[in-house]
Amino acid sequence: MLAIIIPAHNEAAHIGASVAAACRAATCHQLSGEPARVIVVLDSCTDQTGDIALAHGAQVVSIDARNVGRARAHGAALALEWGARWLAFTDADTTVAEDWLVRQLDCHADAVCGVIGVHDWSPHIHAVREHFGRTYMDADGHRHIHGANLGVSAQAYLRAGGFPPLESSEDVALVEALMASGAKIEWSAMPRVVTSARLDFRAQKGFGATLLEVSKRYLPAASDAGDSNDAAPIAA
Repeated sequence: MLAIIIPAHNEAAHIGASVAAACRAATCHQLSGEPARVIVVLDSCTDQTGDIALAHGAQVVSIDARNVGRARAHGAALALEWGARWLAFTDADTTVAEDWLVRQLDCHADAVCGVIGVHDWSPHIHAVREHFGRTYMDADGHRHIHGANLGVSAQAYLRAGGFPPLESSEDVALVEALMASGAKIEWSAMPRVVTSARLDFRAQKGFGATLLEVSKRYLPAASDAGDSNDAAPIAA
């Protein structure tokens, strides 16, 4: 069995599209009939996220932690209890490609770190989109770590100790633990996801926060094109 795990905190505006895409990936014909479950972990939700996720075909569990590391770990523990051999993680504001799980498994690795695309840049000034295109490596061999596009075998996950209870950067901590445990990690551009560049992001040190910091660097120099290359690359 395979599992797709999505943590969510008050994501009613996004969870429907995220779960619908995950369910398409879970039933992709290239999986040759191997079952896959989509698990949404509701973390301190007070809106309709759970109802929407259920309506779109996910299995829903609830915790009250307001902590994405705990939410991912809770979903993983449930999937392992059900016998999952592969754990795939994405986010509630992210849509995965139909062959997302297939491409992760095709890597034949202990863990797979994928890349991201952005579907709507309108919350940011144009310079942020240009900066992303210039500095983000969308190719095999990248070194990006995204909780929105991460897969790991059950055995490797357990050897690494699972997700730590961190409010942000839990994905980075897991990958570092995987590397320390000797896991084979594939840095692949084949598993594709599209995520949000929204300003009301949840992880305070995640992709959305990184984009906001880049935007702040550009805004003081918006009238000075000569300063536009000074912002740091987007490496999250």
